[in-house]
Amino acid sequence: MMLKDLLGKRKYATVSKVNLERRLDDIEKPNIPTGMWSKCTECSSIVYTEDLSNNMNVCPKCGYHMKISAMERIKYIFDKDTFKQIDSEVVGKNPLEFEGYEEKLAKAREATSLKEAVVTGYGTVGGNPVVTAIMDSNFMMGSMGTAVGEKITRAIEYATSKRLPIIIFTTSGGARMQEGIFSLMQMAKVSGAVAKHGDTGLLYITVITHPTTGGVTASFAMEGDIIISEPKALIGFAGRRVIESTINEKLPENFQSAEFLFQKGFIDKIVDRRNMKTVLSKILTLHEVRK
Repeated sequence: MMLKDLLGKRKYATVSKVNLERRLDDIEKPNIPTGMWSKCTECSSIVYTEDLSNNMNVCPKCGYHMKISAMERIKYIFDKDTFKQIDSEVVGKNPLEFEGYEEKLAKAREATSLKEAVVTGYGTVGGNPVVTAIMDSNFMMGSMGTAVGEKITRAIEYATSKRLPIIIFTTSGGARMQEGIFSLMQMAKVSGAVAKHGDTGLLYITVITHPTTGGVTASFAMEGDIIISEPKALIGFAGRRVIESTINEKLPENFQSAEFLFQKGFIDKIVDRRNMKTVLSKILTLHEVRK
């Protein structure tokens, strides 16, 4: 006789086998709206996208200035409802018949809702009338093609004809390789317009933002009467490795940063994006042109 018979228990509870392993796909995930959070590219902090936008895309943790579009910059700098765009119909073509270039332009236009890598126009900053050209690195890294050079040149000429100051916000990877020598020619064309504007005694301000390199740095970005930069912006012509291999020397860690160039006297002032409108307004007021 078995022990269970002596105890008078005929039935026992049984434990069925349960598969405790659940597929990851079956686990209910939290419903977080796309784009609700953003990651700082400098300190890797996770911040609310809305908070970041309200802070002009400056990281509230480390103060890093993230990229912004030309349209966002217009909103941050110009008085409300005063900005009017000019020469928006000027677009780039394919002078060298570079393979795949038209497709790349079309893709950039669809992604940014811009026709080219610069937006030009006029408006008021703190009540001061001013012409502007604002480059956008989201459009083919802000590269300078014939259309970009033409639009900036026309903006400078418009400022000269109206006897107005001009502010150019730069951000660029340099000349647009798909347009070859036609792209490089824009350096001289824009610089010529800058010289004529200066000959009339008018003010030209450049605001250098991250990154500004190549032919843009070698020409109009460094030709301003007053040169301002956002913090930690990369500013240079050739790349670090090219320079180091050429001079056979190790460069400082902060080489080609806005802070380094400020120390060497190439930049007049480094201004936080959140204070940029105030600073520009004061400069424009001090240099107001009496007609």
